[in-house]
Amino acid sequence: MVKLIVNADDFGYSPGVNYGIIDCYQQGMLTSTTMMANMPGFVHGVELAKENQGLGIGVHMTLTCGRPLLDGLQTIVDESGKFKPLSFYQQENFQIDTDELYREWDAQIREIFESGITPTHLDSHHHTHTMGSCREVAVSLAREYQLPIRDNFPKEALVDLAGIKKVAHFVDDFDYTGLQKEYQISDQQMSDYFQRLLTELPQYESAEIMCHPAYLDRTIYEGSSLNMARIIEADILMHSDFSKKIRASETIKLATYADL
Repeated sequence: MVKLIVNADDFGYSPGVNYGIIDCYQQGMLTSTTMMANMPGFVHGVELAKENQGLGIGVHMTLTCGRPLLDGLQTIVDESGKFKPLSFYQQENFQIDTDELYREWDAQIREIFESGITPTHLDSHHHTHTMGSCREVAVSLAREYQLPIRDNFPKEALVDLAGIKKVAHFVDDFDYTGLQKEYQISDQQMSDYFQRLLTELPQYESAEIMCHPAYLDRTIYEGSSLNMARIIEADILMHSDFSKKIRASETIKLATYADL
């Protein structure tokens, strides 16, 4: 039987995101989320997390959205003091001060601990923990805090995760369910996708489905290129036949990273 973690990224981005995630936990198949400690909805997210103790809460280490928690940073912020955009880290040989990154991500982790939440695991916004010199920082923090980490590192990177807990299988394409019209995915293709997941997931000891459900408010609508699709994902996680089959399955056990 597979331990299936259904994790919503971006908790704390805004109240709309927070409410969408909580509803998917209370009414659907969502089991876990990862929190952005530097974003406007953080305090609101902490309040909701404390009212929903069964929801796994990890750290969504942030490097490409909003402003850092620390002052005086030089290499990971732009002239206005905001984090540099994702495009900077998509360059082949980007250069940053990894000590700056370590201190900022450590501050984000500590912010969540200090809010009264014990994090279940680490991942990152836009997967920056898998990019270049950011990898060693993320792995070092996972070891220091003895936390599992999302293992979507490029295979060619040969990242040493010895002693760090991770899932055996990572599903990174669930967002396409919310982008069905944009990517011209037919209903039959969508049905086939859900059936493939139901068939494949029980083959693994553990797995994570990454998703981005939310309700839209102005902050997320204007701040993220992934916006309308989030509403559709939320509906799928709560009301679809796929969600019902996952919850009723005898070969899939819904879990959090704390259960690894």
